[in-house]
Amino acid sequence: MKMKHLLKTLESEQDRRFRDLLGEKVWARLPCAIRRRFGKRLTGGSSVTYQGQVVSMRMSAAGWLITQLVRLVGSPLPYDMSSAGQPAVVVVTEDPQSEGQFWVRQYGRKHGFPQVVHSSKRFCGPTGLEEYIGYGIGMALTVEGTEDALYFKSAGYFLQVKGRKLRLPNWLTPGALIIGHHDMGDSNFMFSLRLSHPVLGEMIAQDCIFQDAQE
Repeated sequence: MKMKHLLKTLESEQDRRFRDLLGEKVWARLPCAIRRRFGKRLTGGSSVTYQGQVVSMRMSAAGWLITQLVRLVGSPLPYDMSSAGQPAVVVVTEDPQSEGQFWVRQYGRKHGFPQVVHSSKRFCGPTGLEEYIGYGIGMALTVEGTEDALYFKSAGYFLQVKGRKLRLPNWLTPGALIIGHHDMGDSNFMFSLRLSHPVLGEMIAQDCIFQDAQE
């Protein structure tokens, strides 16, 4: 009886949302540390904080132009090359209202205030996961897992107006976005961001290394 109670307690503390998106076979292939980070339930609006550092930042001329344009809608992309070597912080907070998650990323800069990026992940839409950056702009995401990483890949951008989602044509989008969560062992993981365009090639490449939150 005690063992059954313990198993039920552990199951209630798990977050199965990312697990269900991937499927049991792919989920089991992920490193234990990644399964622990994305399988921990944050209840009652609680948060988890990861601290780290931006280790590399590359940007083409086209990438710089796009980052300046999207600053008009909340700066969802890293825009300062001087952030390399600067501290970075990620805070994930459960959103009880939408049953999703708020993500806040802070990137240090050599001069001026840090850049702060806000977004909201919601478990809905045709792929089962969408990310909103504000101003009614969002994108559908697909989730993929490998033996050492978890990837979030853009699967179409949209504009939400009065409850309706209007898919944006490709020529109005910045390109394909891939976010990676790579386990590095020793309670460390790397966050990677790649934005690429079919004609302009890779426009933004950012890597940050974080440490697991202290329990």
